[in-house]
Amino acid sequence: MPIITDLKPQRNKKRVNVYLDDKFSFGIDLENLLRYNLKIGNEYSETDIKELIKKAEFQKTYDKIVRYATLRPRSRREIEMWLRKYRVHESIHDELFNKLKRLELLDDTKFASWWVDQRMSFRPRGKRALMAELRQKGVKQETIKEVLEVTDIDETKVAKDLIKKYQYKWERFPKGEKRKKMSSYLARKGFGWEIIKQAISD
Repeated sequence: MPIITDLKPQRNKKRVNVYLDDKFSFGIDLENLLRYNLKIGNEYSETDIKELIKKAEFQKTYDKIVRYATLRPRSRREIEMWLRKYRVHESIHDELFNKLKRLELLDDTKFASWWVDQRMSFRPRGKRALMAELRQKGVKQETIKEVLEVTDIDETKVAKDLIKKYQYKWERFPKGEKRKKMSSYLARKGFGWEIIKQAISD
């Protein structure tokens, strides 16, 4: 059976990393470390370890992850990254995901809709850029497509508005170079060639 071979304090000094057989296993707060009398040399079965983690860590982790998930909509990928960042033991991942789903705090469709709305309100861009960003956030292609299909985005108007807003940057350039710079700018913002051509020609 696995044996506790080391206990190392974390940066905040209020938690300790527990090593079983010289490998990191889980983190635990000092209160529960003492409550469950965890010491170097103690031996536990895999079942004991899983139950220990659930009892000692689940509620505290759950409270923290709910606070994180309520700050703004989160994608499943973001929650997974949070769990890895804080080294939450895999034995409680599924239960955490299930609880977040029941609270409607884990929904990639809602997250994608929120992301698109925020971008179009504060940092407008084309659908290509939105799709790329959402893919990076771990949202599935079919979910992205569904959200963009029901979201009213007039890409031509958005492109024109961006040109108007930043046209002062290109005023000093000759007409040909000016068009080229505007085209490059809109392409970086995720607009397709047809939209770019129409926006610039108008």
